[in-house]
Amino acid sequence: MGKPCIICVAITGSLPTKDNNPAVPITVSEQIESTQEAFEAGATIAHCHVRDDEGKPTSDPERFGKLLEGLRQHCPGMIVQLSTGGRSGAGQARGGMLPLKPDMASLSVGSNNFPTRVYENPPDLVDWLASEMVAHGVKPEIEAFDLSHILKAYEMWQKGQIAARPYVQFVMGVKNAMPVDRMVFDYYIQTVKRLFGDEAAWCAAGIGPNQIVLNEWAISQGGHARTGLEDNVRIDRNTLAPSNAALVTRAAELCDKYERPVADWQTAREILGLPLVA
Repeated sequence: MGKPCIICVAITGSLPTKDNNPAVPITVSEQIESTQEAFEAGATIAHCHVRDDEGKPTSDPERFGKLLEGLRQHCPGMIVQLSTGGRSGAGQARGGMLPLKPDMASLSVGSNNFPTRVYENPPDLVDWLASEMVAHGVKPEIEAFDLSHILKAYEMWQKGQIAARPYVQFVMGVKNAMPVDRMVFDYYIQTVKRLFGDEAAWCAAGIGPNQIVLNEWAISQGGHARTGLEDNVRIDRNTLAPSNAALVTRAAELCDKYERPVADWQTAREILGLPLVA
């Protein structure tokens, strides 16, 4: 068997609604239930956003705190990764939940185009978010929408702005950002290995129908995989995904295909250099 594969489940995101798919978990209680099902199916990282009472994205630390508490209770050992993404808030409000000390948080280190807007990550905000993660012992996941983001993460690591070897996630398939391109994907892998070492862990995420494409590319090439209703609400063109767990199961089946065991939470924490929890 090959090396274990970490499956990350992005449970909600900022955009999908129940009109898109009734299985999208919006309330904290729905998110906890959906994540527990995904955890039992093999996911060991939960990438989390929260919504307000109207179902709109928010960076409210109180809501994040309730979600974090529930996940630690119902998914013991699972790595909880909170989003500092720009759709949920502006400026330093995006990092208001970092004092909660989640295991991980997303960190976008540069700007890029999104379908209808610019995803702004100005240098001063990036530096502040990174410093907060260092201060609170939160491991960043670098969300790389562009090659320059991988190189920027290396620069920050060399300067000590990122405490440990970065965990980089390639995001492909966002309209107006990096398309799904196999040659680019392969070059991303080469760049991560050149900068961070051959054994550096990395992950990939594909948007919409490209989710399964990036799952297969990553798993077959020794990386880790992200799935979940944030990025894709369908199993196929004609079928809505019944749950986050169903998408995790699909990724786990690819692990079987490529003879890679699905990492349990202890193994995932070891791979990412995170402390084991009771």
